[in-house]
Order: sequence, then structure tokens, then C-alpha cells
Amino acid sequence: MVIAIRLIALVIGYFFGAFQTGYIYGKLHGIDIREHGSGNAGATNTLRTLGMKAGVITFAGDCLKSVAAILLVTHFFGDYFTGDARVLGLYAGLGAVLGHNFPFYLKFKGGKGIACTAGVVCAVCPQAVPSCLAVFALCLWLTKYVSLGSILMAALFMIQVVEYNFMGALGLPAENILEYDILAIIFGVMAIWRHKANIGRLLAGTENKVGSKKEA
Repeated sequence: MVIAIRLIALVIGYFFGAFQTGYIYGKLHGIDIREHGSGNAGATNTLRTLGMKAGVITFAGDCLKSVAAILLVTHFFGDYFTGDARVLGLYAGLGAVLGHNFPFYLKFKGGKGIACTAGVVCAVCPQAVPSCLAVFALCLWLTKYVSLGSILMAALFMIQVVEYNFMGALGLPAENILEYDILAIIFGVMAIWRHKANIGRLLAGTENKVGSKKEA
């Protein structure tokens, strides 16, 4: 049951995450978003391809599906979990990011999981929201690189969770701290890995900036 409850949270999260807001929005407007711009189904490519309204809707949808998965899992399964329900929520959030990044019905070609990760941060570690938001906004303002801001936001979330747990600021039981830290690190590492092509373009000076022409 200990392992099963975690797997259930992952699976539920995955199916929530597989709801591809950008892809569905694009289809409603007659295009497959993955065939335009960067070929990504996330909020940034939707913004560049279909405009501000589409980007905002996609970001909100992708963020909220993580929150919904976490709330559902912690509400209905939290009592069956022997530790802190927030750990179970992180499993649901991880499932949502995996579902977003690798949706089974789209040949596992989805987004990069940043909006989903933002939803996870809001739901399980709201203490980290102000600093993550500030770093993302400052980076975007100074560099105009969404990808760099996204990478820094995910890395900061990972670092802050470990730091907060070290200080006991999250109030987690001792037996759950290591697992919580590992899950947070997975979010950060996965976000960085999904941006490996962007990192290459950043180093080469060819990464697209906000306000630049749409990606070919």
C-alpha cells in the first residue's frame, strides 16, 4: 500500500497533465501547435504562434491542471498516506508534469512542464512563489529569454525546498524530508533537461527573445 498510493498519485497526475491546453486551443483554431514555431505544445510556443491571449490561456490551463491533480489526490487519498500529504501531492504534481511533457495520445510529444511546475510550486510550497516569480520576472525583463527565466525558476524551487527543509521551515515530519527533497530535485533537473536545446542556443547566442520574430 505504501508504494501503491504513490503510484496512484502519479497516474492520476499523469492523466491530468496529459490534457494539453496549447494543443487543444490550437486545434480549436485550426492548427496543430506542434507543427509551428519551436514544435512545442507549451505556453511559450503558443504565445509566439497564436498571440498573447492564447499564451495566457495555455499557461493558466497548464498551471491549474497541476493544482487540480494535487488537490484531488491529497483530498481523497491523503488519509491513506502514512506521511505528510504534501509528499503525496508532489507525486501527483510530478505525474502532471510527466503527462504534460509526454502525453501518450500525442506520441509523447508535449511541452516542457514549466507552467505545470509553477502550479506545483503554488500548491505544495507557496513560500517559494514570491522568489521564484521575482527571479523569473527579473530575468525576463533583463534578458528577454523565457527559457532562461524558466530554468532559473525551476532551479530556485529545487534549492529553496532543500533549504527550507534543512531549516525545518516547511514543518514536514523528519521521515518525509528526504523524499520531499528528492522529488523537488527531480522537478528542477527535469526542467533543466527539457531545456537542453534552449541551453545550447543560449550559449550560442541564437535563442529567441520575447518580442523577436517567431521561430522558424
